[in-house]
Amino acid sequence: MKKLQALNKRTAPKSVMPEKIIQFGEGNFLRAFVDWIIWNMNQKTDFNGSVVVVQPIERGMVDWLNGQDCLYHVNLQGRENGQAVNTLERIDVISRALNPYSQNQAFMALADQPEIRFVISNTTEAGIAFDDTCKFTDAPASSYPGKLVQLLYRRFKTFNGDPKKGLIIMPCELIFLNGHHLKECIYKYIELWKEDLGADYEAFKNWFTNYCYVCATLVDRIVPGFPRKEIAEIQEKVCYADNLVVQAEIFHLWVIEKAENMTCEELRAEFPAEKAGLHVLIAESEKPYHERKVTLLNGPHTVLSPVAFLSGVNIVRDACNHEVIGKYIHKVQFEELMQTLNLPMDELEKFAGDVLERFNNPFVDHQVTSIMLNSFPKFCARDLPGVKTYLERKGELPKGLVLGLAAIITYYKGGKRADGVEIVPNDDAKIMQLLTDLWATGDTRKVAEGVLAAKDLIWGEHGDLNAIPGLTDMLTGFLNDIQEKGMLETVKSIL
Repeated sequence: MKKLQALNKRTAPKSVMPEKIIQFGEGNFLRAFVDWIIWNMNQKTDFNGSVVVVQPIERGMVDWLNGQDCLYHVNLQGRENGQAVNTLERIDVISRALNPYSQNQAFMALADQPEIRFVISNTTEAGIAFDDTCKFTDAPASSYPGKLVQLLYRRFKTFNGDPKKGLIIMPCELIFLNGHHLKECIYKYIELWKEDLGADYEAFKNWFTNYCYVCATLVDRIVPGFPRKEIAEIQEKVCYADNLVVQAEIFHLWVIEKAENMTCEELRAEFPAEKAGLHVLIAESEKPYHERKVTLLNGPHTVLSPVAFLSGVNIVRDACNHEVIGKYIHKVQFEELMQTLNLPMDELEKFAGDVLERFNNPFVDHQVTSIMLNSFPKFCARDLPGVKTYLERKGELPKGLVLGLAAIITYYKGGKRADGVEIVPNDDAKIMQLLTDLWATGDTRKVAEGVLAAKDLIWGEHGDLNAIPGLTDMLTGFLNDIQEKGMLETVKSIL
């Protein structure tokens, strides 16, 4: 086998474009999602911008990135329009990568660059947090919002509060209303550092409020990361010793909620991702899209997993293609959960179809048991709102979702599957104990009533679910059927 050449700007072409984006985070997700989107925008529109990566914590990957002159390949895999897709593209949008802990002057100098316009981040769910031990004089502040305020103040000073030099800030952390939380943290730091800001305090705060734009976003792409199994084959194919290959599914969706102080049209003009034909939606609110994702992606996952497992099916893709379970998934998705949302039906059908293609990814063996960790809290967040809304709108309970809950309860009984495979539920110890005690009674009615009554342990603000008309009876009936006929026959009875 011939020796592969190193990947860098001497061995591969690399575009040189103005630095327009500061990106806090250098991990797999941002490189396979945001940087891939920017690369597409550069290819298909006149965006013409590059990304400076800032490592949000002291230890990270910037040395690796710089070692390859920030060049790397993205390997997209999945199904699109029914066809299996497996692509490789070399991404060249990152100009350089900085560690603010060892290169603080270079980091702060980013604020002085007139063409910088965007800040994008993914610092994990814990990254958007206020830490009152951060000092204005820290070089840098330990928290991400703290670093951001230091950078914003430097920019405010450099450009004398120029309204045109504010930044558009788009966090990608996986928390609902991430932009709202980040904005709160920024204001807290401005207050904390009021004395350090001195006479600039009011003017800086007003500049941030009026001329910086913090957008909440919803991101959606599964990114497994570095393809350990296939790396030799991929490197052979691309002809480079690329040690930063990142693998992701073909599906992508980025919903960007425009900031309060700007219009959707203004944001689209500056960030032309929609124009590049990408699944990037610039919207008035991300809330309905958040509900759509939780309901139509996470909701079916939560109930298909125990139903499939107890029917002897171990992989999500196999469940989709199963003669009976496939129909069950379709019923839950299209006939039940979809009917509880408030977006146009054609949009919902398209999204649900995309979700099924993602479940059916030929390149990923997604074990149903990996989805079943903490199934009760998941059902409460993802499926219970659908049960209640469906009943309200249709005047009857959604059988597929209630059967899904019966499957979770049966799975939590433990024991062995019909083929001898161990059933190993995993949840909060108190929930596990409750299920053990209820099943020990040997009375399925008591099991149903006990689970539905566990408001403090499971259902929270939803209260005692025995109060939902007909739910206790339907759940008891399904539990009996599963005990007597088995899971698969019970599923057939509702199709």
